[in-house]
Amino acid sequence: MDFTFTEEQQAATEAARAVFSGVAPDAVPSPALVPGAVAEDIDRPLWAGLAAGDLLSLTLDPEHGGAGLDLVALCLVLRESAKVLARVPLLETCAVAMAIQRYGDQGLAAELLPRVGRGDLVLTVGANGRTGHDPAELAVTARPDGDGSTSNDNNDSTHNSGGGIRAASWVLDGVQSGVPWAQTADWIAVPAHTGDGRAVLALVRHDDDGVTIAEQVSTNGELFGEVGLTAVRIEDRRLIDAADAWEWLRSVLTTGTCALALGLGEAVLAMTSQYTGKREQFGFPIATFQAVAVQAADRYIDLRAMEVTLWQAAWRIAVGGSGALPPAGDVAVAKIWASDGVRRVVQTAQHLHGGFGADTDYPLHRFHAWAKQIELSLGPAAAHEEALGNLLAAHPLD
Repeated sequence: MDFTFTEEQQAATEAARAVFSGVAPDAVPSPALVPGAVAEDIDRPLWAGLAAGDLLSLTLDPEHGGAGLDLVALCLVLRESAKVLARVPLLETCAVAMAIQRYGDQGLAAELLPRVGRGDLVLTVGANGRTGHDPAELAVTARPDGDGSTSNDNNDSTHNSGGGIRAASWVLDGVQSGVPWAQTADWIAVPAHTGDGRAVLALVRHDDDGVTIAEQVSTNGELFGEVGLTAVRIEDRRLIDAADAWEWLRSVLTTGTCALALGLGEAVLAMTSQYTGKREQFGFPIATFQAVAVQAADRYIDLRAMEVTLWQAAWRIAVGGSGALPPAGDVAVAKIWASDGVRRVVQTAQHLHGGFGADTDYPLHRFHAWAKQIELSLGPAAAHEEALGNLLAAHPLD
């Protein structure tokens, strides 16, 4: 295996480090000290810095003002962002932009994507459904505008290549819960299902008629939203009905979440190493105690496993590399390691820091809250273990 990154990917990493170098993880009130959200908006100066550093356009094609890089490059940037708990929807915006570029209406892509790269637009996605436990696409229905018919008699519709109805406009009804920074986002990608059972991806604006956003607060104290859709009408070009569009976007989001887990875990282990190297008991740094060293070594192994499974998943999605299982299998393995690994890393860090780790004047408790959010985002380890089991049953290994 060759894990060497290309010059372009390494340059993206260096650019990200430069942008994130001035970000303080404790720049907003602690989630442990405020009853609601830690802030009403994303970190706008940082968002502008990402745009100025061409990091928001990293995965966009040159025709849209981007660098044309792949998911691996995006994950490298996400890894750096998590080390400082960057309060920006970098993953959501880039993932939705990539889906629009890959599957969406080309005219709409030409309108939106250059503005995304310049930082003028914020995108997000509802990936949790109504409860976070059921498939997100089942929480919203999409039907052709008019009489709701799925037959050939609808004069405002034509058949698409997948055998379903291609309507002039669509009507959306349902709820997506836990949408990151929904109040801030200009556009929200909403997975939905049609009358014939297809999963589609609708692009709605926060100010569309029938869209309501109720405030929710995430585990890490960020402002999320429950997006309600009541007879929301969107034009045809704002509905992506490619057969694998939502599955692909969900895989990108899940893989990006694994990159966030890796970056956060690396930052926490480095923080723990510095603390245990200075904290003394019986006249010696506690890092020299075997019990401490063994626990830290175990967490280092977790991080390396998180890293290798992350790059395997990102590579499968980026280049379509062959494997015994579909790319979803590699994504599931990566998320299993990311969820379990980041939880073990922060728990060990809290243990080795002692009471100091719970001090709200010290940033470790913030990393713990973010780690829990990342662990559960897009499904905990148990959910992906079940998905992996289903894939193995459907694709027996020789």
